[in-house]
Amino acid sequence: MKIKQFFLSILFTLVAMSSLSLATEETKVHHETQQEQSSQKEPYKSKTLSQLASSFWETTGINAILDTHDGEMTSDPAGEAKEHVMGAFESSLGRIIMIGIVFLLFYLAIAKGFEPLLLLPIAFGGLLANIPLAHMAGPEGMLGVIYNMGIANEFFPLLIFMGVGAMTDFGPLLANPKTALLGGAAQFGIFGSLVGAVALGFDLQDASAISIIGGADGPTSIFIANRLAPDMLGAIAVAAYSYMALVPVIQPPIMRALTTKEERQIKMGVQRKVHRLEKLFFPIVVLMLSILILPESTPLIGAFSFGNFAKESGVIDRLSDTMQNSLINIVTIFLGLGVGSKLAADKFLVLESLGIMIIGLIAFGAGTAAGVLMAKIMNKFSKEPINPLIGAAGVSAVPMAARVVSKVGAEERPGNVLLMHAMGPNVAGVIGSAVAAGVLLSIFK
Repeated sequence: MKIKQFFLSILFTLVAMSSLSLATEETKVHHETQQEQSSQKEPYKSKTLSQLASSFWETTGINAILDTHDGEMTSDPAGEAKEHVMGAFESSLGRIIMIGIVFLLFYLAIAKGFEPLLLLPIAFGGLLANIPLAHMAGPEGMLGVIYNMGIANEFFPLLIFMGVGAMTDFGPLLANPKTALLGGAAQFGIFGSLVGAVALGFDLQDASAISIIGGADGPTSIFIANRLAPDMLGAIAVAAYSYMALVPVIQPPIMRALTTKEERQIKMGVQRKVHRLEKLFFPIVVLMLSILILPESTPLIGAFSFGNFAKESGVIDRLSDTMQNSLINIVTIFLGLGVGSKLAADKFLVLESLGIMIIGLIAFGAGTAAGVLMAKIMNKFSKEPINPLIGAAGVSAVPMAARVVSKVGAEERPGNVLLMHAMGPNVAGVIGSAVAAGVLLSIFK
């Protein structure tokens, strides 16, 4: 027994001595590295008062904007490989224009209430990205760290989808399953604009990233843009969320132009009561179908299904409440600021950005029109009346599109409540946009 203890003591002593030796060696190497770095630093040279004032002036933002040939580099979360020396327009007038655009976004978010939860953080991120010399959007800047933390790896959009799933009620869709066709029809805007973008000269990969704006789904737009066209992420995200915010402005004229007054006054019947088990099994069925048919869509649909399944299970209310509130709020802040890093003048003020905004608007309008027209066709063959207005809710701007449908319906016929009927195609549109994203991603697999 004493011999065993003796050998264990020797073994422990040897391990301790080797660890101490290794730590000493690491300390020595660290100390030598610090000495080498300090020796490489240039010694401070005393300066006159005028030289100090000149040095201070060179570090001001005013000088950076006025001096267009100071050699300032752009900032990119990907690092030096994506950076270049700023041109005269990018470092001066471009910055001023972008700051003006940022303040316009502030106005829309605060004064008009257009999607403020995301438009305001995106705009503020854009303001930070255009600060001269600060390199906020670089890999070591605040915006660059946020971008690499959750947008470059597509993590933030998935967390947003998880929260949206936890807030979604599939009851209206399950009560009237045929309204899922309206959510599918509204995705025509995506594939129609894909053809249009290619016709305008965008390559197929960039066109695919742009076309997803037609689904009016911000997280999906960011997810696809980061995969297929990361340089266009800022313009695509701003377009997607701007058009989502402008749903009350864009959709009503299209809805009225494609329907008659009699059609807009159609009153739909009371929906059947959906059993709890139907709601519980539905997200699992959707996920299994995506796994079997379109695995590329499972990151988005998987996150969405988990959030909804957690809510409908009824046994993890604390987790469901966290996803619906704290988690989605925190991620929204980071997502907005990270997307704002792509609103620097050198990335946003290019000809492609104007094309993205135009194509996005056409895609969104086409999706709205396709949903309304599909509802008109379905109404011709349906035993139960279908108000064509609910087809406009097929875009996945949840729940704003459904609220707009309900408002227009109530204006045409007071007391006609279409909100729950419109929620069916609205939540179907969320799934439809995720499926469309999977189809686009599978093309480039």
